Amino acid sequence: MRSHIMKTLAEFVKNKRKEAHLTQEQFAERAGVALTVIRKIEQGKENVKLEKVNQVLKMFGHLLVPVSSKELSLKKEKPKT
Repeated sequence: MRSHIMKTLAEFVKNKRKEAHLTQEQFAERAGVALTVIRKIEQGKENVKLEKVNQVLKMFGHLLVPVSSKELSLKKEKPKT
């Protein structure tokens, strides 16, 4: 599941960057992160710090927040009628 999330994040960041007509270098500079951070995110690598991911996502008005497995299981349960 984690790799699916990273793939989705990678596609989102890459598409948004391209929509803004920015190279990876330009985007990294504007986001205030190293070029390697942008490359790792766009490649779907899992070894990127949440802080750096959020620094990139803030460029698009988004944040990624940690969610516990308990919270996820609560969302999956259907309400009783």
